[in-house]
Amino acid sequence: MMLRLARAALFATVPAELLLVVLLVSGTPLPRLLVAAVETLVLAVLVLEAVAVLRLFRAARRRGLDRRRAARTAYEDLVPVQVRRIMGFDAKGMLSLALWLTRRRHGVPPGAVPVPYFGAQAPALIVFLGAMAVELLVVDIVLRSVGAPTAVRTVLIVLDGYSILLALAIIASCVTRPHVISTDEIRIRSGAFFDLRIPRTNVATARRIRGYAEKGTIRVEGDVLTVAVSSQANLLLELTTPVTAVRPLGATCEVRTVRYFADDPAAALEAFTRTTPATHPPH
Repeated sequence: MMLRLARAALFATVPAELLLVVLLVSGTPLPRLLVAAVETLVLAVLVLEAVAVLRLFRAARRRGLDRRRAARTAYEDLVPVQVRRIMGFDAKGMLSLALWLTRRRHGVPPGAVPVPYFGAQAPALIVFLGAMAVELLVVDIVLRSVGAPTAVRTVLIVLDGYSILLALAIIASCVTRPHVISTDEIRIRSGAFFDLRIPRTNVATARRIRGYAEKGTIRVEGDVLTVAVSSQANLLLELTTPVTAVRPLGATCEVRTVRYFADDPAAALEAFTRTTPATHPPH
């Protein structure tokens, strides 16, 4: 009961606190009583969360876990996996922006071959990003022309600006997190949202396919996983034994066939052959 109450209070309080901060930063005059009430509510929620975490931590310690694992278990019990995954997307997106600015890639060890997949969706995403930037300017001009309060303009600009930052983070994550082919594994990714590592010894065959009407970006039908880009998939891996794939929001599934997209499928197959270990005959 306390765990559910703590989760509900956390999800209700965080947006309210963020809205209050935006209004205060924008210079909007707010009744002192309202500010005091919100801050008191936030403090009460923090106390509730602390009590819930402490109870979960103690329960984990009683099960024999060390302090570090007990703290992690308490966090995972308090925060649902879907929320943790979304928070992880934001963190990976910001890291990807830093990698993009420094012209680096994530998870491409020496000797491995990166397999880009962003090219097919680049035009659409760049146009979308440009439209968002134009919208931000137009909305601000319109609000100024009608004499909208500074607080309203500030909130909308902050929200639009954050949306643009998220769009940039999505682009950066796709650029800096390519598929990876190495002698040890094949890593199939979709930006910060999906990451599947397949041991090379588990790959039976790799070949080209033609899929131009794929539904969704990450889809599972039976034991077939499709990681599409712009409704396309052009490569297929058949596995000797199933592997566990983790979907974007944390659900898991067992797959034996993986269909995915590469900007240059011929180069990807050539890299697959070139990096094949000597003990594993090329396909």
